[in-house]
Amino acid sequence: MFRKNQVIWWPCAVLALAAHSATAAPVAATTTLKQTFEAAWQRQPEALSQQMRLDAAAAQQQAATRWTAEPVALELSTKTDRLNQSLGRDEMVAGISIPLWLPGERASTVAVADAQARATSSRVRAAQLRTAAQVREAYWAWARAHMDHALAGELLSHAQQLAQDVAKRVRAGDLARADQNQADGALATAEVTLAEATGVLATAAQRLRALSGLVPQLSAAGPSGVGGAIGAEPMPVLPADTATLLVTHPAVAELQDSADVAQRSAELAQVQTRANPELMLATSRDRGQLDEAYQHSITLGIRFPLGSSSRNQAKRASAQADAMEAETNVRLERERLQGDVEAARVGLVSAQTQRVAAQRRAGLAGVSRVFFQKSFQMGETDLPTRLRMEREAMDAERQAARAGIDLAAAQSALRQTLGLLPE
Repeated sequence: MFRKNQVIWWPCAVLALAAHSATAAPVAATTTLKQTFEAAWQRQPEALSQQMRLDAAAAQQQAATRWTAEPVALELSTKTDRLNQSLGRDEMVAGISIPLWLPGERASTVAVADAQARATSSRVRAAQLRTAAQVREAYWAWARAHMDHALAGELLSHAQQLAQDVAKRVRAGDLARADQNQADGALATAEVTLAEATGVLATAAQRLRALSGLVPQLSAAGPSGVGGAIGAEPMPVLPADTATLLVTHPAVAELQDSADVAQRSAELAQVQTRANPELMLATSRDRGQLDEAYQHSITLGIRFPLGSSSRNQAKRASAQADAMEAETNVRLERERLQGDVEAARVGLVSAQTQRVAAQRRAGLAGVSRVFFQKSFQMGETDLPTRLRMEREAMDAERQAARAGIDLAAAQSALRQTLGLLPE
């Protein structure tokens, strides 16, 4: 009686737990990888600050094209003796100071601003690809957990049906009490498996929710249809020449643009050997005595800072070091990318082979399961053999379902190494 009540209660508890998880946050029906990525990207700091950074880069480009090195300064001054002798002495000066570009400085500043604008755009694309990597990993881990949970539910259903059949035959005297214990043990194992799968699924779903803010959901589908219900990404086309990929890949482009910024900054530092000269233009109005008429004059001058300060030397050395580090990072990233693409390609071929073999094994195990079920019902097969065939069939079905998900994940991994976003 206790076992019977436990069989009825356990699925209800699982359903209640699943219902509680589903109502904990907004539910999205049949969540796809692309939907998950788009939701996750909108939560990233780079996405929120993208427009402001683009505006800043455009403003920096505009500022680099100005005619003066720094904003023009206005100077106003007055001189009088009204507070002491009060003889009527009065002088007023109004002038402007115009910072001038050093030779080649304006062109180098424009080059730095253009490079920084390109780096801003490539930084966003690289951030999208990094987000896609996190989403892909979490998404396919959740898909595997969902498949394991669905298979564990089927295993529990089969174990319940088998326990009921064995109980009837024990009461009829066809089977011994030991067989009932074995069937009940298999049922308990199925319950533990489902409990473990439920915990893993909850953890995987929570990780995906933390990235995207969505609670992932699937349409109704059996374990064998989990991969189809989720949907794999389109198969990528491998480039015939990896040289193009090593230039256009977002991760490489980000580092290359950063290297360009560092190189342009080093070139600018080479030009900025001293402070900027200043052109001064002023007009004055003055008189020496109260009875004298005001005299007007114009002053034109130029200010040349001499020497090279240690501040500029440190700036040049730092810019050259940054450029060297950036170029080294680009080279290392290209080498890493070549290895990742080859590894992902081999992994995809392996996943395809494993799926074919797993599907063939699942088909054979399914036929054997039906055969031994009938044989057991006719009394020609003992219970241990029936349980063993049931485990082998479920294991084969799980392997086939996982192989389908692994193949979809391998396609995603190859697309990730090629710099393609989820579709």
